[in-house]
Amino acid sequence: MDTCEECGFDYETVSADEVPAIFTKVCAAYTEILLNPKLGEFVRVRPASNMWSALEYACHVRDVLLIQRDRLILALVEEAPSFHRMYRDERSVLLRYSDEIAENVASELKMALNLAAKAFSGLSKDQLARGCVYNFPTDRNRDVEWLARHTVHEVLHHYGDMKTVLNRVVN
Repeated sequence: MDTCEECGFDYETVSADEVPAIFTKVCAAYTEILLNPKLGEFVRVRPASNMWSALEYACHVRDVLLIQRDRLILALVEEAPSFHRMYRDERSVLLRYSDEIAENVASELKMALNLAAKAFSGLSKDQLARGCVYNFPTDRNRDVEWLARHTVHEVLHHYGDMKTVLNRVVN
């Protein structure tokens, strides 16, 4: 996947050096949604049974960031590690994303974005070139630079999902 068909994200347009700044910048956008008093309980509403709420998307992004940070560390210390699935759909149910408190998620998401920004900051060319096997949508050899770009894609893509969901729910 070099370009996302859904959101148009082009992996080649993001350099590894930009990743930490993107995470820092997007934090405010997520927080603005989660803490917006005008949205209130709308952040919890699923517009369809097969679509998450804005809150659930935020929880997912929080967990993605923490998992991607761990995957980065594995890629930097192991030779071509193969990453396990994160079980995103099962995780949302098992961890009860829909019961989370928006203020807590905003705080946790900020922390996860900051931790990911630190982890992806200042990686050398050799570190960015280290290999790993990414398992989504199919097993494929990747490198740390792709992992960084893919993490940005996840964060931006799901921000778009949140806005889409809220647009359907509020209007």
